[in-house]
Amino acid sequence: MPSGEVPREDVEAICDGSEPGKCRCQRYKVKGWMWRDSTFDERYAAHESQAARGSGLVAYVDGEPAGWVAVEPRCDYAKLLDLPIPWKGRSEDKDDDGVWAVTCFVVRKGFRRQGLTYELVAVTVEHARSQGARAVEAYPMIAASGQTVTWGELHVGARQVFEEAGFTQVTHPTKRRFVMRVDF
Repeated sequence: MPSGEVPREDVEAICDGSEPGKCRCQRYKVKGWMWRDSTFDERYAAHESQAARGSGLVAYVDGEPAGWVAVEPRCDYAKLLDLPIPWKGRSEDKDDDGVWAVTCFVVRKGFRRQGLTYELVAVTVEHARSQGARAVEAYPMIAASGQTVTWGELHVGARQVFEEAGFTQVTHPTKRRFVMRVDF
């Protein structure tokens, strides 16, 4: 079950020792190339601050921290606002703090393939709404039939997960990437 309270040790259990542990859900927050322009300590501190202020949710399975989703106002993602792909064919105000964004999922080893991303997406909608958002959007992808997709690509989630939570397509800026949204 997801929770809005995010104890530091629970986030650590989810991220520690994994590829997401290196990024700490900062890909869309750090301007420039995050590995070159920020240190692990900077990303760690930023993620800790993000979690402490409730800008993400944790999923629990039998009391164990099992997954994390990053969700907060879209304008808090500096790099996301500078990328051309999410904005292709759109003319809205990028700095609108009433629109929230789902940008990253991490599911802990041992808890994968249990549908946690579906649960996490569903609660992001309620979380964003309860925090005063007017909409929440995401930037999922699909893989071509027979194509292997790595974790590094699917950290944004798969399209069908958002469809099942009631998100609708805003744009389809690339062959594999979508912008999807729920308006309140």
